[in-house]
Amino acid sequence: MGNYIIYTDSACDLELTTLKELRVKHCSLSLTFEGESRVYRNDEVDPKWFYNRMREGDTAKTAAANTEMFKRAFEKELTNGNDILYLGFSTGLSTTCNSAVIAGQQLSSKYPERKIICVDTLCASAGFGMLLKLTCDKKKEGATIEEAAKFAEDTKLNLCHWFTVDDLVYLKRGGRVSPAVAFVGGVLGIKPVMHVDNEGHLIPVSKARGRKASLRAMLDKYTETAINPKSGPVYICHGDCEEDAMLLAQMIKDTHGVDVDMTVYTGPVIGAHSGPGTLALFFLGKER
Repeated sequence: MGNYIIYTDSACDLELTTLKELRVKHCSLSLTFEGESRVYRNDEVDPKWFYNRMREGDTAKTAAANTEMFKRAFEKELTNGNDILYLGFSTGLSTTCNSAVIAGQQLSSKYPERKIICVDTLCASAGFGMLLKLTCDKKKEGATIEEAAKFAEDTKLNLCHWFTVDDLVYLKRGGRVSPAVAFVGGVLGIKPVMHVDNEGHLIPVSKARGRKASLRAMLDKYTETAINPKSGPVYICHGDCEEDAMLLAQMIKDTHGVDVDMTVYTGPVIGAHSGPGTLALFFLGKER
C-alpha cells in the first residue's frame, strides 16, 4: 500500500484533538485584526473570544496558507519516506489549495520517488471536515493513496453545505450582499439561506423571515436531498450560537430520528466573513 500521510488545512474546522485522532497533519490559515500588527493562526484562536471581539465591532482580515509553508511541511514527510495526500480548502474561496499544488510541483522534482497528490475539495468548514474524515476512514480500511484520492474526488460534489447568518452586515462587507439588501434584511429580519455550489463558491439561494424559518429551510434541504436522511452522517458548525445549533440538531432528530455526529465552531478564518451567529449544516446528498 505504501506509506502516506493525509494533510489538510485549518479551514476544515475540525478540532485539533480530532485531527490528532485521525492522524492528519495540517497547515493553518491566519488572520489579523484591523489596527493590530499581530498575526493569529486560525487554529490557535479561541472561537468564543474571537466572536466576542467581532460583536464588539472589531474587523478581522484573513490570509491563506502560502506555498513556503506547505513546502516546509511537506518536505518533512517526504524526507521521512512518506507520500502525501493533501485535501484542501475550496479554490472557490481561497488560494490555499493552489499554494499546496505549487509546493507539491516544486518538491516533485527533488523527490521523484515520492507521490504528492492534491485534491481541491471544493468544500469549506465542517463540510470540508466531513470529507476529510470520510477519506481518513477509507485509508484506515486499507485504501492506497490513489484510491483515497479518487474517493475524495468522487464524493466531494455530494457533500452538501447549507448556511445561514444572523447579521447581514458581514456578508455586506465581503460583497456577497448589497448594502440595500443588508439594510432591508436587518429591518425585516430576513435571513439568507446559502450553500456552497459545485464550483466551491458560497452562493445565496433563498431568504427566510426570521431565524427559526432559516433553520427550517436548512432542515427542508436535508429532507429533500440527503442520500439517506435516516442514517447521516450529519455535521453542524456555528459561530458561537450553540443554542441554535442544538435546536437544529433536535429538529433533525425529531424529523428523521438521526443524531448529529459532530458539532463544532465555525473557525475564525471563515467566521470573519460570516460573523457571529453563523449556522451551517453538512451532509451527504444526491447533489449539492
